[in-house]
Amino acid sequence: MTLPAEVLGLISGWAWLGFIVFLRVAAMISTLPGLGEQSVSVRVKLVLSLLLATIVLPAAAEKIPTVEPGYGNVLYVILTESISGLILGLWLRLLMHALQTAGSIAAQSTSLAQLLGNAGADPMPAIGHILTISALALLMITGFHVKIAAYVILSYDLLPPLQFPRPSVIGQAGRQQISDSFALAFTLAAPFVILSALYNLTLGFINKAMPQLMVAFIGAPVITLGSMALLILTSPVMLSVWLSTVDLFLSNPFR
Repeated sequence: MTLPAEVLGLISGWAWLGFIVFLRVAAMISTLPGLGEQSVSVRVKLVLSLLLATIVLPAAAEKIPTVEPGYGNVLYVILTESISGLILGLWLRLLMHALQTAGSIAAQSTSLAQLLGNAGADPMPAIGHILTISALALLMITGFHVKIAAYVILSYDLLPPLQFPRPSVIGQAGRQQISDSFALAFTLAAPFVILSALYNLTLGFINKAMPQLMVAFIGAPVITLGSMALLILTSPVMLSVWLSTVDLFLSNPFR
């Protein structure tokens, strides 16, 4: 069963190819860091999807097989391309969660988990919120829109168009990406974990030597000041390592 001739004439050619590309791009942007945040309105996301699809279309057109725009094919295209776009966006979202997890680990280690905990759209410790906002700003000023356009074009080789992603490939790549995200989170938070271990060992020795001394009243300002100073010193390095990881992933998602 095919669509009416008038509709076929309207959506044939570049319009049909643009619709296919738009489905993948729109699904990806809905979960993308920065462009897909909750604070970004749906209208803005729609405009961004249209603009990015227009940029990607000339390069992606030759990789999309010829398909007649019938009722069944339209439904099939919506399902396959939307799933592929969601997978692409979720993989990048895991890298943002790695930074948020690093902030949570650092905050829990240094007893700063409750300071400004509800400052973001998603409740998170103050350190995680600072790192997330800084990472998003750094991502945008380093040409994230250009990198995303190249990432979408590359995705047509990794996830062929008009095909459901192979569960074995997606499962293996997703498991590796989750493992790398947690490893990255702990690596970024390692200085705060080390500071916390030294802090607790020092308080233990002081408490053992002077049982009458209220070490908590002395140690609380020290760990707060020390963690804030450590955040100032290490945050540029943490953000630089995270950005390098994002660039590496965008250049080779299935590494």
